[in-house]
Amino acid sequence: MSTSLLFLGLLFGSVGLGYCVYGRRQHALVPFVCGVLLMAVPYFVFNVVALVAAGVVLAALPFFVRV
Repeated sequence: MSTSLLFLGLLFGSVGLGYCVYGRRQHALVPFVCGVLLMAVPYFVFNVVALVAAGVVLAALPFFVRV
């Protein structure tokens, strides 16, 4: 496990926690689900490039999908 994976996991997990709190308070499904996925992805992805790609897509998704 590299330092980059640990730092990126912390970064995307923090963003995911923010999305979860926002989605729960606003009763918005897309930010809540993206937040849960952002917190879970670092546990399953062990490649830095794949983690960054998944994290950026999941972090940007609530801005483009409005439900």
